[in-house]
Amino acid sequence: MNNVVLIGRLTKDPELRYIPNSGTAVSTFTLAVDKQLSREKKQEMESRNQPTADFIRIVVWGKNAENCATYLAKGRLVAVQGRIQTGSYDDKDGKRVYTTDVVANNVEFLEWGDNKDRSSDFGTPDDEFLGIEGFHPTDSNNDIPF
Repeated sequence: MNNVVLIGRLTKDPELRYIPNSGTAVSTFTLAVDKQLSREKKQEMESRNQPTADFIRIVVWGKNAENCATYLAKGRLVAVQGRIQTGSYDDKDGKRVYTTDVVANNVEFLEWGDNKDRSSDFGTPDDEFLGIEGFHPTDSNNDIPF
């Protein structure tokens, strides 16, 4: 079984490209996933300039790739479900380089809007989403219809 579920923040904006001849969209981004550390261990690692997160390359194909490139940005919180894919290639010096990526089947946008104000866990919706049928922003939990 090869199944991966991750929640983390984008380290930079997604890169979108299209495969020649087929025109298939592919988007890549790196997800920073916090390590499960105690407060003391996290402070200790930070004081020694050691990373407290894992940085995982995500690959998304097709319409999902286009959506990621359009709506995601550096710092956004997302959940990714997919599989691990390993590979290798020879670099320009002829040295073998091994790769490990997560190929995403599903990317859930857990945060919308401007990341400058992180007072809300889920951010605020961008104006561009207000015209989408069935999308209705709420101001509080009292407005949720269920």
